[in-house]
Amino acid sequence: MPLIQVTMIEGRSADVKTALIQKLTQAAIDATGAPRETIRVILQEVPGAHWGVGGIPKSAPAKGTHHV
Repeated sequence: MPLIQVTMIEGRSADVKTALIQKLTQAAIDATGAPRETIRVILQEVPGAHWGVGGIPKSAPAKGTHHV
C-alpha cells in the first residue's frame, strides 16, 4: 500500500488539492503498478507563519519579491 505524504503551505483551493491527489495517485500506479484502491495520499497544510525560507516566515510581508 503506497503512502504519499505532501507538506505544503496552506492556501490552495480544494480543486487544486483534488487535482494533486489524483495526479499523485496516478503517478504511484504508473511507477509501482499498485492497485488504485491501495494508494493513500495525505496532504498536510502548514500556515505561512510556521514555514520559513532563508530565516524569514513565508507570512512576512514581501520586500520587493513575491512570496507564495
